[in-house]
Amino acid sequence: MARIVKKFGGTSVGDVDRIQNVARVIKAEYDNGNEVVVVVSARSGVTNQLIARAKAINPNPADREMDMLLVAGEQETIALTAMALHALGVDAVSMTGAMAGIKTDPYHTRARIVRMECQQLIEYLEKKRVVIVAGFQGANELGQITTLGRGGSDLSAIALAKGVDADLCQIYTDVDGVYTADPRIVPKARKIQEISYEEMLELASLGTKVMQARSVEFSNKYNVPFEVRSSFNNNPGTIVKEEVSSMEDVVVRGIALDKNQAKVIITNIPDKPGSAAKVFQGISDANVVVDMIVQNIGRNGVANMTFTVPQDDMDRASKAVEEILAELGGGEVTLVGDVAKLSVVGVGMRSHSGVAGQLFAALSEAKTNIQLISTSEIKISVVIAEGDAEEATRVVHTAFGLDRVD
Repeated sequence: MARIVKKFGGTSVGDVDRIQNVARVIKAEYDNGNEVVVVVSARSGVTNQLIARAKAINPNPADREMDMLLVAGEQETIALTAMALHALGVDAVSMTGAMAGIKTDPYHTRARIVRMECQQLIEYLEKKRVVIVAGFQGANELGQITTLGRGGSDLSAIALAKGVDADLCQIYTDVDGVYTADPRIVPKARKIQEISYEEMLELASLGTKVMQARSVEFSNKYNVPFEVRSSFNNNPGTIVKEEVSSMEDVVVRGIALDKNQAKVIITNIPDKPGSAAKVFQGISDANVVVDMIVQNIGRNGVANMTFTVPQDDMDRASKAVEEILAELGGGEVTLVGDVAKLSVVGVGMRSHSGVAGQLFAALSEAKTNIQLISTSEIKISVVIAEGDAEEATRVVHTAFGLDRVD
């Protein structure tokens, strides 16, 4: 007998037929004699509808009330899923995140998990009941409902797998695993059988939408292996696990492309100690995340710098920089929105040379100009023109031998 956590996303439970399909998947696991915890998201589109209704009533709703509202989506799904299991003759019980023992810090809409108290959930499992838990939510020390941020159901599943000491955690999505690149852009992309936490975290933070980065961070910290697989077929998925030495045999594991990028170019900023600190403190105060940064050597008392931000935050970043430049007494801001970030990721880069040269040669072959470069131990990222991005991704994918052999 094994203890298994299964998480189903919004598309997997999008309507009655899909919820019934999920119930059949759960029943098959239960009939094999296993203890099953199920984490579900709100049905696809429901959270967006709730947000739209809230903002139609109040353009700036209170975070606490938004949490009270948004958890309704997941709570609808847990009840419907439990009912579907009852119809199949399976003893199931639904629990909110708070009831399941997910304890968070005080912050509404962006809470972080501080500990797990899963005693009641484990008692249900020991009584041979399937437990259906609402993802994306928990409760703070005062018992108030909190949410974990968009994509938080993945985090709920990983945390519950740790909290109940599960033998396996499976993340069911509308794709059947992690691919070497987005199959919609690279038709020859291959499904990856296993990938390290570090590689998955890099891919998640670089634009791959399969998993939320916070969930991978949590699984890495507490060594919770998990499998990404499809809720629409029974094909094996991708195992995300601790790195082993054999993983370094593969130099590049995958290619990520993020088109939601913008460049902020600052010219003629006063070249004196503290200028950069003030600029990036202003960006931080505006709650904008900065990615790649390049600064040139100052000349004639001024310097230039370029950095990237999410395209959605471009105007907010520009406003923040303009205010800081006014304080510094000089400098101009230019925004460039039509750029993309292409990244190659692999733990094998630690022990293999020549990856950067191979990447740059491939981009040259694709006649793609590189605007910015950033590296880490297992990643190389470049900023390129958005119009070149998809073709460049296909060329780079081929250059590193990642194409599927038909």
